Amino acid sequence: MEDLDRMPSLKAMTANREPVELQPSFPCVTCPVQANLTTGVTPEQHGIVANGFYYREKGEFEMWTAWNECFQSPQVWELLHHRDPGITSAVWFPLHSKGAKADFICTPAPVHNPDGSESLWCYTKPVELYGELRDLLGHFPLMHFWGPLANLKSSDWIIDSAVIAARKFRPNFSYIYIPHLDYAAQKSGPNSPAALQAVADLDVSLERLFTGFQNAEMGPVDWIVASEYVISEVDSVCYPNRILRQAGLLALDETDGRENLNPGKSKAWALVDHQLAHVFVKDPADVERVAGLFRNHPEIEHVLTGTDRGRFHLDHPRSGEVVLISKPNAWFAYYFWEEDAKAPAYARTVDIHRKPGYDPVELHVDLPSRSIPLDATLIKGSHGSPADDPSRCGVLLSTLPIDRQSLRDVDVTPLILDYFTVGNSTARTRE
Repeated sequence: MEDLDRMPSLKAMTANREPVELQPSFPCVTCPVQANLTTGVTPEQHGIVANGFYYREKGEFEMWTAWNECFQSPQVWELLHHRDPGITSAVWFPLHSKGAKADFICTPAPVHNPDGSESLWCYTKPVELYGELRDLLGHFPLMHFWGPLANLKSSDWIIDSAVIAARKFRPNFSYIYIPHLDYAAQKSGPNSPAALQAVADLDVSLERLFTGFQNAEMGPVDWIVASEYVISEVDSVCYPNRILRQAGLLALDETDGRENLNPGKSKAWALVDHQLAHVFVKDPADVERVAGLFRNHPEIEHVLTGTDRGRFHLDHPRSGEVVLISKPNAWFAYYFWEEDAKAPAYARTVDIHRKPGYDPVELHVDLPSRSIPLDATLIKGSHGSPADDPSRCGVLLSTLPIDRQSLRDVDVTPLILDYFTVGNSTARTRE
């Protein structure tokens, strides 16, 4: 909450109402928390157990799935439609929003060309909307959305396009994801000068968002501003796939002297995600053996199997047979090679889809050579660990009166539904 002192525009927007503590449900990473916020239920029900999925029947994983069909519970815009088909919703840039059942959508959807290159584009609803936004704002700056060039430009484009959509469509409800505070905090630490400056810079952009909506001729606007999670300082890193390799459980393919992980042939492998790792174990008889490899590890807080995963909302078929949770000062890196010379080619590139897990080291690219270092100790901030301490709880601010000092992320959808239930269906609210 101390960051709010650097955000006068945000505080003024909520008329200096007291902020409410917001506790993210585990795992406290982007896709699951966004799903909690928009469904009102935890991963055991909506099925978003991480920022990626492993398809056991195909032996393939997918990080940063784009399509909305992965949801197993309805989202708030669907629930609003059920209550009143006349309530319209705009969904701007949350993960998994391609094909969502909202009325208006904008989300990144680069075109993958046959030669391996990408062309900038966004998925929009209606389809022709992206062309209009491109003509007014230029292409969405995808290179600034994540990776070494990530900066305020992507958040500013999101804000400006959301304001244009508000004027054009006048939705009753808008859900807008603004990613800017992730970058510097992970790269340099949440208390670094760069991270603190990012907070102040975002506040300037939020003022443009607030003013843009107020001037969109939509009538009164109510706001709910919610953080996803808190980024904590980290000083150590754990490599689950190297542990599995040393136990003879990892299958590797070698081509031209470089190693590649083969999940489908592995007896066990780990999809890592910040401070969470799903370990997929092919033979149920091996589960306890695999879990034993990680128990008493100095950087691991919890090793969960079977129904014990339910204590952390992850007793779901999509979860790994073994779930690892790091200590709050540690995080998990996907590295599986033991010699850097044998690392796969994608390890030194910004490649968020081919890596078997999230790789924040991409933020430390050497720009002249465009090469990613293979030193996971460079990372100074991470998240995902359970928010069982006030220091890992986020914040919610709103123009609405909230008579509670603390909320969970799953309380946000009921808060929105209640707002529209009590006679405000013609008003406009934004989250």
